[in-house]
Amino acid sequence: MKREDAQTATGLSLPVIVFVVFLTLRLAGVISWSWWWVTSPLWIVAALIVAITILYVAVFAYRYLKHKRKRKRN
Repeated sequence: MKREDAQTATGLSLPVIVFVVFLTLRLAGVISWSWWWVTSPLWIVAALIVAITILYVAVFAYRYLKHKRKRKRN
């Protein structure tokens, strides 16, 4: 594969593919799931990203404040 090909190659992520499959099955009447479950591959990934970001910020803030408090004592 040439370098130009690697830069221009794009693909769909797994959650998007699963969503399209669920959507197609729902619209075709093969499954009768709630729309929440049909769209779940999209919002579950988004929720995980948000949760990981919040956890990262919380840990960073805790370590920063702990370090700041320690420096203040000295």
